[in-house]
Amino acid sequence: MAKLLIEALDKAEAGEWDAAHDIVQQYDGRGAAWLHAYLHKVEGDDSNARYWYRKADMQPFEGDRYEELYALRQELTSGTEGMMGQKPAT
Repeated sequence: MAKLLIEALDKAEAGEWDAAHDIVQQYDGRGAAWLHAYLHKVEGDDSNARYWYRKADMQPFEGDRYEELYALRQELTSGTEGMMGQKPAT
């Protein structure tokens, strides 16, 4: 499922917010929650972004959006537990 989260990340980088959101909202896990937080942060919905950062068990990212995209990509492609074992949300 990480492949689909990476697809969502690609769409986010391309400015396709709705398409990225449609993908990410289908999944659980830290990576999905972090990407979800990023999308709402970019959208300007800080309250919702904070909710998703909490779901990712992390503080809001301090760097700019490009640094966060880079960090997200590193996380999603690292193969660490919490990213590769994603399952669709119920």
